[in-house]
Amino acid sequence: MSAPKTVVMIPTYNEAENIAALIAAILGLGIAGLEVLVVDDGSPDGTAAIALDLAGRDGRVKLFNRKGPAGRGLAGRDGFIYALENGADFLVEMDGDFSHQPKHVPALLAAMADCDLAIGSRLIPGGSDWDRPLFRRWLTVAANGYARFLLRLPVADTNSGFRCFSRRALQAVRPASLNSKGPAILHETLYRARLAGLRFKEVPIEFIDRKKGDSKLDLSRLAAGYLTVLKIAIIGDRSG
Repeated sequence: MSAPKTVVMIPTYNEAENIAALIAAILGLGIAGLEVLVVDDGSPDGTAAIALDLAGRDGRVKLFNRKGPAGRGLAGRDGFIYALENGADFLVEMDGDFSHQPKHVPALLAAMADCDLAIGSRLIPGGSDWDRPLFRRWLTVAANGYARFLLRLPVADTNSGFRCFSRRALQAVRPASLNSKGPAILHETLYRARLAGLRFKEVPIEFIDRKKGDSKLDLSRLAAGYLTVLKIAIIGDRSG
C-alpha cells in the first residue's frame, strides 16, 4: 500500500536567503509520499528561480510561480487548490522563513489520526514564542483573542500559519471561493472549518523569529486583516 500524499505548501515572497535550506530540511525528514510546493508571489529577489532550480533536480519539489495579484491569502488559496487538484491526502502549510520549524511537521501529521485540521500552536502548554520581543508576543495574544471572540473559534492560536489539513478539510473550506487577500485567510479557513463541523487539534510548537530576510507583516497588513475578521463576523460566509 502506497504512502498517503502529503503536500507541504510554502507561500513565499523574497525568501531567497531561506528557501533552499528550508526545502532541504523538509525533504530531510524522510516522510514517504511528501512533496514540497513553493507558491511564490512574484519575488524580485530570485526566490522562484532558486525553487525552480531545485525542482529540476528533485521531482519532489514543485513551483507555483504566481502572476496574478499578490497577497498571502491569494497565494494560500492557490496552494490549496493545487493540492486538491493533484491528489493530496494532507496539506501542511508553513512560512518560508524558518519561524515554523520543519521538525514539527511529523507531529502535525501524526495528529491527523484523530482530527481534520491540526494547528501548530504557540499558545498551549508545551508551545513557546519566547524568541520574539515582548511587544510582538502581546500583540499576538491580543490578536488571537480578537479573532477567537468574533468568529467563535475553538482554537488558542488562531493566527498560526503552521497547519495541516486533511483532504476532507481542504474540500470543506472551499478554497476557490475564499475571499481574504491577506493573512486573514488563516481566520477565514478556520471559520469555515468550524461551520463545517470539522475536528480541530492543536499541537505545541516552538515558534522562533526569523534570522534572515525581512518580515512582510507590517501595521497596514495587520489592520487590513483585523478589518477582514470583523467583516467575516458581521456578514458570515455567503459563498454558498
